[in-house]
Amino acid sequence: MKLLEPLNVNGMVLPNRVAVPAMVTRLSGEDGFVNDDIIDRYVRYAQGHVGLIVVEATAVHGNKSGPLLRLSSDEFIDGHRRLTQRVHDASDSKVVPQIIHFLKVARNGWRQTIDSLSEEDIESIIRQFGEAAARARAAGYDGVELHSAHAYTLSSFLSRRNPRRDGYDGRTLEGRLAMFGRVMESVRRHVGKDWAVGVRFLAEEAIKEGYTVEDAKRIALRMADLGVDYISLSVGGKFEDAVHREGQPLYPYTGYSGDRCMPGDWYPAMPHAHLPAAIKQYINAKGFSVPVFSVGKISDPVDAERLLQEGKADIIGMARQLLADPDWVRKVEESRTDRIVRCIYCNVCKQLDEKFKEVNCFLWPKNARQAPPDDAGGEAPHWPDGDAGLKLETERGRIKLAWKAALPGTAAVTGYNVYRIEAEDDPVIVEAGKTTKYTDANVLGGLRYGYFVRAHDAQGRASPPSAVMHLDMPLPDLVASEASHA
Repeated sequence: MKLLEPLNVNGMVLPNRVAVPAMVTRLSGEDGFVNDDIIDRYVRYAQGHVGLIVVEATAVHGNKSGPLLRLSSDEFIDGHRRLTQRVHDASDSKVVPQIIHFLKVARNGWRQTIDSLSEEDIESIIRQFGEAAARARAAGYDGVELHSAHAYTLSSFLSRRNPRRDGYDGRTLEGRLAMFGRVMESVRRHVGKDWAVGVRFLAEEAIKEGYTVEDAKRIALRMADLGVDYISLSVGGKFEDAVHREGQPLYPYTGYSGDRCMPGDWYPAMPHAHLPAAIKQYINAKGFSVPVFSVGKISDPVDAERLLQEGKADIIGMARQLLADPDWVRKVEESRTDRIVRCIYCNVCKQLDEKFKEVNCFLWPKNARQAPPDDAGGEAPHWPDGDAGLKLETERGRIKLAWKAALPGTAAVTGYNVYRIEAEDDPVIVEAGKTTKYTDANVLGGLRYGYFVRAHDAQGRASPPSAVMHLDMPLPDLVASEASHA
């Protein structure tokens, strides 16, 4: 599989083409130092053989921002060195920190914007990025990623909504790119050319008057010109459409752009894959071969492999899927894809981050701080005589399901996957819950539905499917009446 092939990124040789993008854990303290829980989270990805591990946003400056990692002074280097050593001891995975600068936000909804930055402020930010990158190299990281996405400072300069009217003028693409160019020069001056420097930016802002993939193509081309070693792409996550909640600072993933950034279960699989594909095609045609990440609801190994084989991406990024199952890569390597714990995109992890709580996965065992260890053997959960006792009934445009609790195998039952078959379509998972009931409100009268359930444990061992039960969803009275007169 191309998915499992190594990739050389300016001397940083990834053992495979799978990456976990930066994802806030809320496991750090207010002091910004690396702690054992942080290390355990990233070591867990290394144990699962993830090719590239991007450590959550790490501040280059000292602005207060709750539990957030720091590289803003030399005192933080030792903690990051412990992290990199533990990751490297666990596997051949490579690890880089995502370094970030952000502006001030207040609980009353006010936020600082980039037009308030003086020339001195800008010079300080440029210097801080370079110095933080140098600390990352001193700490033993394999490279560094510059956070130029979402609601943060570098992204705001790139934005089509950039309000500045000077050398960083938001009315021209060159003006919007000027800040990133200066930061990139500072970083290279501090770390040299023989060390991987990647960037994460937006393929689309997903806000009113924000830029689209057409600008993103040219932004990527300039970044390639400047010597970035990989391009990781995201979408949305902006302050401009964030919903202010009284007494809370703005959270940039509460509006439509937040939905686009972390598409939930109601979005189709791979809703953004066409964006990195277009950007990759554009820069490749201009003579650049900088690796491009594709991200966004990619969880099926078949889909991931297809994107690589069709030349639509060079690296596959999975944040929520790898949170749900850090052993995704190992299971692909060992032909155990049936044991992958599939993310259901319920976005409980996103809701925890929004509430400043520790980020974990709904699919993990209750109260777990990390994903459970992999266990290749053992018995799956089961129902006596294979009978789950699945029952279906309709109620006001919904189909209600209920079934019996499964018996544990080697480990306790942690949940149930509910599969739906609409008419003659293939089965799809519509729910992964912890109870023995489910109500499907996304059904249409006049169609025939089939359902079955599988019980699973925390290691992804799943029971055989229950018997399929079918139900014909009745048409609403109005539609049935109209149909009779057709």
